[in-house]
Amino acid sequence: MKSLRLILSNPRYFAPAFVFSSLNIWFGTWAIYIPSVKERLQIDKADLGIAIFFLSLGVFTIFPMASKIINKLGVGKATWYGVVLNSVMALFPLIAPNYYMLCLSLFLFGASNGLTDIAMNTLVTEIEKEDKQNFMSAAHGFFSLGGVLVGLGSFLIPVIGNPFFHMLITVLLVLLINIILKRRYYQIKAAPVEKEPFSLKLFKPLLVLGIIGFVSMGSEGGIIDWSTLYLKEITLAPENLIGSGFLAFSAMMTFGRFLGDSISQRLGSVKLVALGAFIAIDGYFLVLSGHTVLAIIGFALNGLGFSVMVPELFRIGGNVKGVESSQGVAFIAGTGYSGFLLGPVILGFLAEGFTLKSSFWALLTSAVLVLLLTMVLSKKKIT
Repeated sequence: MKSLRLILSNPRYFAPAFVFSSLNIWFGTWAIYIPSVKERLQIDKADLGIAIFFLSLGVFTIFPMASKIINKLGVGKATWYGVVLNSVMALFPLIAPNYYMLCLSLFLFGASNGLTDIAMNTLVTEIEKEDKQNFMSAAHGFFSLGGVLVGLGSFLIPVIGNPFFHMLITVLLVLLINIILKRRYYQIKAAPVEKEPFSLKLFKPLLVLGIIGFVSMGSEGGIIDWSTLYLKEITLAPENLIGSGFLAFSAMMTFGRFLGDSISQRLGSVKLVALGAFIAIDGYFLVLSGHTVLAIIGFALNGLGFSVMVPELFRIGGNVKGVESSQGVAFIAGTGYSGFLLGPVILGFLAEGFTLKSSFWALLTSAVLVLLLTMVLSKKKIT
């Protein structure tokens, strides 16, 4: 919890950590109103799926350009501009007058999300380098806290009674706090890196990191989307417990991220990713037992295991020798989000073609793959 105390006691660290929370607050507030947007525009599930695809398309469109934008502006300014862009773009999906404007507004919202995501992770990487302090994992913990705040805010839905007004209040409050904090990071620029010409030797470690990012974030997405149905259909959990797997996963994900930095300083990033994979593997065996209580404990272990993986991957990616931090972070973000979006879809095909339980066997196999890949990384000096 050292990094959590560091963030809460020093505005230099709290400021970028709050950007992490902000990103999830904006996105989560939009997400809780998806049903009302669907109803207001009278679109079916297929149309809604296409609209949400445009949000993902916006994220992936900005990824190849993000590192150039960040390097040109400076990582502090890029983070702040991302905050401003998100504050504006978060409003439009809820007032889109028709389906086509909804798709356009979600594309722009996704692009601003993608820029902010890469900028804030690069910012934390640079501050860690300057100060010799680890707080990347705790910053991702603040992202998870943003989701908790959105969940608490959802109780205000019947009180406020207006999706746009709810988002407007949220945006103004979040923007105000960011305005107060922005001077803590606004002038920060990435330290110059002695870039090496492209080579297979340079690309190999990034490729391994990318595969781990794809698999680990794909597993996160799969558990988030399929854990409730798994408890309902496979373990035959009672109705009041079918959401417990997701709750246990999310709670331990947040808890693990606040512990991750201290453990990372002792073990190193690669060993911590390996430890996370080992814990996740244990969790999957409990999930696959088919017993409700054991499965819930298994989902909790999954959350604990995966909690440290993504922050450590960003930390490693931002410190790869011969690669600019923004480029390394952008590569991890691109592969990771690909997994997050495609993972649940792949699991859906497996569940449809075979059984839902076979999907979780596939997730277990992917966790074993991550563990094996960390052995490859441990033999290479990449930072």
